[in-house]
Amino acid sequence: MNLRWLMRAARWARNPPSAGQVKMVLAILAICIGLFLVERFIGWPEALSVNSTPRGRIGF
Repeated sequence: MNLRWLMRAARWARNPPSAGQVKMVLAILAICIGLFLVERFIGWPEALSVNSTPRGRIGF
């Protein structure tokens, strides 16, 4: 662990984040995990997939 991370940890210990910030980070993390699980078990919608183009050609 370098000195920069140690200083950041010390500052975080002196001034911890508010409960609202912690809840926001946990909510974003839960949304990301939920999206991952939906994509993993249900699958990605075909309408949102990128169409492949032939090599060497750009389709306009």
